[in-house]
Amino acid sequence: MKHMAKNTICLWYDGAAEEAARFYGETFPDSSLEAVHRAPGDYPSGKEGSVLTVEFTVLGVACLGLNGGPMFKHSEAFSFQVATEGQEETDRYWNAIVGNGGEESQCGWCKDKWGISWQITPIALTKAFTSPDRAAAKRAFDAMMTMRKIDIAEIEAAFRG
Repeated sequence: MKHMAKNTICLWYDGAAEEAARFYGETFPDSSLEAVHRAPGDYPSGKEGSVLTVEFTVLGVACLGLNGGPMFKHSEAFSFQVATEGQEETDRYWNAIVGNGGEESQCGWCKDKWGISWQITPIALTKAFTSPDRAAAKRAFDAMMTMRKIDIAEIEAAFRG
């Protein structure tokens, strides 16, 4: 290990930690697979020499993928929230995740094929629903509640009334 971060997000996978880390590295800026560590002996979900953990970074956040087996599943209680600059970036990330075996959810949420939840959140949406103009914020929020992938033009139109 080069340098162990003081705080690292550990994500549990059922044998696909390396595949997931490679996908994140190819999809998001400031993301990469840094190291693959193989098991020094047999363990409940793998054999000696199989990939046990992978060190990777997602959008600058240190992560460790653990191939722990099928016992635990991901839930929406944990998600990566990605702030996007515009519709093109929003579409690119959403389509990469959903188009690679993932699934859509509501209000800008989607899951990758490994079950990790992602919030693909345009900055324009956050600005709209945190606006001091509470009536405009509510219109934007109500529009968001009807969406899967966020449509910035619709959010802005709802905000304007």
